[in-house]
This record gives sequence, structure tokens and C-alpha cells, in this order.
Amino acid sequence: MFKSIALFCLSFLLLSCGLRTYPTFYTLSADGPSPSGGGIGVGVGPVILAEYVDRENLVIQTSPNKLELAENHLWAGDLDDSIARVLSINLGRRLKTGNIRTYPWQSDGEIDYQIAVDIREFVAGNDGYAHIDASWRIYALPSRKLVASATFIDKEAIQEEEYESFVSAQSRLLSRLSAEISNRIK
Repeated sequence: MFKSIALFCLSFLLLSCGLRTYPTFYTLSADGPSPSGGGIGVGVGPVILAEYVDRENLVIQTSPNKLELAENHLWAGDLDDSIARVLSINLGRRLKTGNIRTYPWQSDGEIDYQIAVDIREFVAGNDGYAHIDASWRIYALPSRKLVASATFIDKEAIQEEEYESFVSAQSRLLSRLSAEISNRIK
């Protein structure tokens, strides 16, 4: 009797451990490796996210007024920091400079331009697209004079119905946002 109870408990434990789902972590990707060397100084940040986007889970918009968090599909770090990292690498590559900083930086001494970004939407839609709605501003330093500003609204097709494809689409959106910003600095 004791042997069959122990065998049942062991079987139950093994089965329940096998059913546990573990989180998958995702990170946004830049267009290539970080640039090196000197060049114009660019500071990226702050990057401000809308509260409903600033989550550890991936956010899926299932209808115009409904959002769902992807259970067990998490960002590998803070989303605002990840966006700033990708933007800074992409901008450095486009502007051919390794003199890139992300907010907060120690001093403005080596920075010629600051790029501030507000992201109001950064989600996967139920329409098969990743969406971004962001405004950005370029300030000349040290005067902090506004050089350029714009709103960037775009969408990118999600190639496959999987979360990694959604994150790849978001990375491509950030690449296009970087291209728009860098064209105003050149």
C-alpha cells in the first residue's frame, strides 16, 4: 500500500513538473553591431513609454479598446532601455559615429545632439501588423535648441504567427524610426 502511494505521488510530481511552462524572453535587435570610433556626439533619451506599453510582457492589441499581455512571453530587460539601445546603435551606424550615449549620461560635453522619444503605441495588432506611434525631438547641445521634431506612425507585417516574429517586426519599425531621425541630423 505504502509503495503504491509513493509511486502515485512520484508520478504526480513528475507529471506536474512536465506541465509547467517557463517564460520565454525576447530582445529587440539593431541593424548590426555597435559602431566604433569618433564622430558627432549623439545622446539618445529619455525614451518615454505609454504606461500600457511599459510592461514586462509583450502587449497584444486584440481590438481597438482591448489589450492582452502575452503570458510567459517577456522582454529580457526594461523595454525603454532596450528601445534606447537599439535606436542608439542604429543611429550610430547611419551617422557613422561611435560617439553615442544613452540616457542618462554623465555630461553633455561630448554630445552634439540629444534625441528624446515618446512612444504612445508599440504593440502587435490582431490585424497581423506590429504598430508604432512615436514622437521624437532633436535638440542641439549645449544650447538645448530644438532642431527638429516629428511624429512617426508606421506598421510592419508580422511574418509568422509567433512572438519572435512580432518582436522582429518591432525591430524593423525601430530601424525605420532611426532612419527618419538620422535623415534630419545629416
